[in-house]
Amino acid sequence: MSYRLRREEVLDGEQLRTMLEHSPAQAAQAILLAAGSGVVDAQALLGQILLDGQGIERDQALALRWFEIAARGGHRMARNMLGRCAEHGWGREADARAAAGHYRQAAEAGLDWGLYNYANLLATGRGVAENQALALNCYRRAAAMGHAKSMNLLGRYLEDGRHCPRDVAAAWDWYRRAAEGGDFRGQFSHAAVLADAGRVDEALGWLRQALQGGNLNFLRVARVALLQASHPEVRALAKDYHQRAADLGDERDLALLAALT
Repeated sequence: MSYRLRREEVLDGEQLRTMLEHSPAQAAQAILLAAGSGVVDAQALLGQILLDGQGIERDQALALRWFEIAARGGHRMARNMLGRCAEHGWGREADARAAAGHYRQAAEAGLDWGLYNYANLLATGRGVAENQALALNCYRRAAAMGHAKSMNLLGRYLEDGRHCPRDVAAAWDWYRRAAEGGDFRGQFSHAAVLADAGRVDEALGWLRQALQGGNLNFLRVARVALLQASHPEVRALAKDYHQRAADLGDERDLALLAALT
């Protein structure tokens, strides 16, 4: 697909995202133009591509500046990204308290990712006093908006009966919805429910999806759980999880893979 953009032509956020999928370098130029022209969605998008190095040289400090500009313009995701930068030390020193403040503002503005990220800090007491009841409420609100990661965590609270009445059937339904929504942890949770019910083939399908989408921390935990599974077909997948972790990880992961084989 080819795009031709006149210097005076300013595209909106949706057009810019579509262009970014097909021609990142050209899209970056259009995003710069739109951001400089005051398009708030483009300002937030510029921050994201600077953070990711997508079509433009990576610059975390400059990304932070554009997120600040977009957030002042009322952009909820830019506010959330200021929280991410503060939490992870992108373009600035890490500061969990500052991250919590940004996430709270994004959550109060009704952003699902803001609710999720704020809930994570509330649940762990990072940068803010631990408050499991409020964390659960945030997860529940985000899940109702269709946020898959929040669906899985809401299921955990319901299954364990933590700070809410225990409701295993509801928990399992949230795991299913999280899995269908693309969350790899939800896929793993849903697979465990299916395996326990004897629906092993279905469970294996979800476990393979979780394997492809999961990050290193997830893979390291999941490979141990799979080794303890009651079904031999499920246990056999532990080797694939070890291999994927070795591909993404370090010498420790390679050593564990070697010990397994």
